[in-house]
Amino acid sequence: MQSHGGGNGRTQQFRERLGVLRDTALHQRVTQHLPAGRWTRRHWIHASLFTTIGVLMATIVPGFSNAIQAPASTPRATFTLDLPALSEARQSGIAGDSWQVVRVKPGQTMGEIFEELGIPAATLHRVLNNAGAKQALTRLKPGTEVAFDLPVTGNLRTLRYDRDSTSRVELTVGPDKVTERVIPRETTTRTVVLSGKVGRSLNRSARKAGLTAANINSLTDEIFKYDIDFNSDLGPEDRFSVVVEQTWREGELISTGPVQAATFTVDDKLHSGFRYSRPGGKPEYFTAAGRPLKKNFIRMPIPYARLSSKFGARRHPVLGTMRMHKGVDYAASTGTPIMAAGDARVQFAGWQGGYGRTVILDHGRGHTTLYGHMSRLGKIKQGQRIPQGTVIGYVGTTGLSTGPHLHYEFRINGVHRNPLSVTMPPPEPLSGPQLASFRTYTANALARIRTVEDIIYADVGPAEPEKAKVTASAKPAATKKGSGKG
Repeated sequence: MQSHGGGNGRTQQFRERLGVLRDTALHQRVTQHLPAGRWTRRHWIHASLFTTIGVLMATIVPGFSNAIQAPASTPRATFTLDLPALSEARQSGIAGDSWQVVRVKPGQTMGEIFEELGIPAATLHRVLNNAGAKQALTRLKPGTEVAFDLPVTGNLRTLRYDRDSTSRVELTVGPDKVTERVIPRETTTRTVVLSGKVGRSLNRSARKAGLTAANINSLTDEIFKYDIDFNSDLGPEDRFSVVVEQTWREGELISTGPVQAATFTVDDKLHSGFRYSRPGGKPEYFTAAGRPLKKNFIRMPIPYARLSSKFGARRHPVLGTMRMHKGVDYAASTGTPIMAAGDARVQFAGWQGGYGRTVILDHGRGHTTLYGHMSRLGKIKQGQRIPQGTVIGYVGTTGLSTGPHLHYEFRINGVHRNPLSVTMPPPEPLSGPQLASFRTYTANALARIRTVEDIIYADVGPAEPEKAKVTASAKPAATKKGSGKG
């Protein structure tokens, strides 16, 4: 307190001296220049200036005086509090009262998770001795949830994970053995119609509507790829409606099935496709009239390529002579995948003279296709049967070639035909009882779609904003043999 008082005393003395100096200076300044009578404007300015300086000094100096003072220390005291000890029952805990849920990170292993939780490696080995658990826990996908029941003691009591969408596994770690219990989980499957407008992006609008990436690929690469050019045909007002089955568990959507039926309205023209399985066959997509949407042959077996050379006579770019060009060339960057134009058997796969690395496919009924100048082959071998769209190789510039491209030939009974103009054999349509069953199924699917679209788009005008997502539930269709729900 004395030091504080001393500081205040020095401050007061400084203020008094400053006041004396200020008064003296003012007196001298005024008396020297003050004329007989009254002050001039200049005298008032000088007086105001000195007064201001005096006030500032009187204000600032005490602040410096306080700033250099040592802060007063506040006394503190520490007390030890005795907490009651946990009871034995509390330490062991009640089964299930201490679950910790861990979401697996990319690249994370079960060993790393056990280490982070402080669970001994010996416990992990005991858990993995269970055959089913070892297969599931050593192949964890990112995002998978694994739950651990850990009491205060830190010893693992129970481990829980989902084996699949309908069953959960609990492993109880006892002193002598690990006991497995499978718990069924109830799920609900609903048939729904997902509808929306193309807007700025079909992919974005379809995802907002609830379609999965696989559903979108089915629309663009399987169902409508023969009738709609998704790069240039679509407008923002064009719309789509898709029938799918969704599986829900405890209020959470856990899976969406394949497209059962779909319609696409482009420039007021309706395109439709329906999933149906022929007896003993794989699911396919058909038009409402029962004709397969999948054509026997793809006109262009390479995506996003440029036609660089047509079918017919031309001067060979390497040999420089006039000769018949027995196919068409598609220019594309090296490594672009090449697809089988139709279902086929691999007749040849290897090097063939000026064609370079080549694949020849036999499609039956005298139809063959040739693919030349590949940089490398796909995962195929001679004699193998492959479906349409299988990647058989990759664009290159092997053989007599001036740049990376695909040379594509189409032959009927050994005679070369122009792949761009040849009439492709039509696929076999449904008939008889199959067609009758198919029409019953399509009528139900179309009724669902029309009900939803009538509600959504009934009052849509030209200035109506984009509807990104609309979902309507419908009663699941009865599952019957040949009903098309393959």
